[in-house]
Amino acid sequence: MEILVLFGSLVLLLALSIPIGISLGLATVIALIYTGTIPLIMVAQNAFAALDSFPLLAIPFFMLAGALMGYGGISKRLVNLADAMVGAVLGGLAMVTVMACMFFAAISGSGPATVSAIGSFMIPSMKEKHYDSDFAAALTATAGSIGVIIPPSIPFVIYGVVSGVSVGEMFISGIIPGIIIGLSLMAVSYRTARKKGYPRTSNPPQIWPTLKEAFWALLVPIIILGGIYGGIFTPTEAAVVASVYALLIGKFIYKELDFKTIYAAFKDAALVNGATTFMVGLSMSFAAFLAMEQIPIKICTWMLSISSSQITIFLIVNLLLLIVGCFVDNISSMIILTSILLPIMLKLGVDPVHFGLVMTVALATGFVTPPYGANLFVASAVSGVSMLKISRAVVPFILAMLFCLLLFTYIPALSMGLVWLLR
Repeated sequence: MEILVLFGSLVLLLALSIPIGISLGLATVIALIYTGTIPLIMVAQNAFAALDSFPLLAIPFFMLAGALMGYGGISKRLVNLADAMVGAVLGGLAMVTVMACMFFAAISGSGPATVSAIGSFMIPSMKEKHYDSDFAAALTATAGSIGVIIPPSIPFVIYGVVSGVSVGEMFISGIIPGIIIGLSLMAVSYRTARKKGYPRTSNPPQIWPTLKEAFWALLVPIIILGGIYGGIFTPTEAAVVASVYALLIGKFIYKELDFKTIYAAFKDAALVNGATTFMVGLSMSFAAFLAMEQIPIKICTWMLSISSSQITIFLIVNLLLLIVGCFVDNISSMIILTSILLPIMLKLGVDPVHFGLVMTVALATGFVTPPYGANLFVASAVSGVSMLKISRAVVPFILAMLFCLLLFTYIPALSMGLVWLLR
């Protein structure tokens, strides 16, 4: 009954369009009142205790770094570099969009931020070249999902905090999968371009000048990952370094940051982080109640009674993650489901880093699946295309994401190869 009351309350509150953070807190309170054995103050205590975490400081600083680089002209230079590299291919602007999202993903760590930064340039450009507007918006929304897979990644930080695994190893595990997803989206774009006759870009490739322009931006992932694995700083310190670096190159090298844009970047980061922190705190209270009532153990026992096959359980877990991703925010899902599903996967002998990567990819697919689809909302706002049209156009890209998810699930070497090499 505890499980039914807790999750039934959560589903009902979400159905009433109550914000996810408030829904999690209220569902926990309702379940506590029903059980009557745990004082209500545990909600506030666990929320504040969970937020008193050094690794979680990486989240606001990665958000700030992404905002500063967006306002500082970084995204424009990354688009120019991508154009020089792949723009001459059939459907070149679509290829440029995917590659630019991959570049920006290595800076922002956020899916919606990537869609906003790259979409504001690329969606209007594709429309000018007579690409269908719904295709342009759907592609940008899906490519933006790579923002949480290629390091640095905010969900990787959350997973590392909740599960206790190395955030650095999570970052490394996302490199190859992020590239594979990008190539898959390019393949779908190329097929669509051939079918609909989308053009190549008319500009001749000028890789060297654009590479020099984007050089300082491309150093960010090298500094972050190199610093972490070189033992120079922790992931949290890397986020601070990235923010300071973004401020310096935007102000003194690209000269596109002034007081007004710096203020806007800090304001954007603060607003997004405020909402995120609220969700994280109440998600941790929700997860604490799960642990107190031993709900993960009960669910684990039930799932293992269905099958002891790793292949079958992994398939069931992926289906669950995909369904949850349609309705619940990525960060909240990560906190709640990690405590429930990780014990099951550990009993089956799955490496926690591998499971974290699969979980992130599955929930990232939720960025572009209605009705929640955060990336779809951002792409709709940037492009002016209705959610209904984008939801139809995004189907081929979702299928590509699902194919990649199966690859990463059942071929661990794709995500764990570099991790094994560096362990």
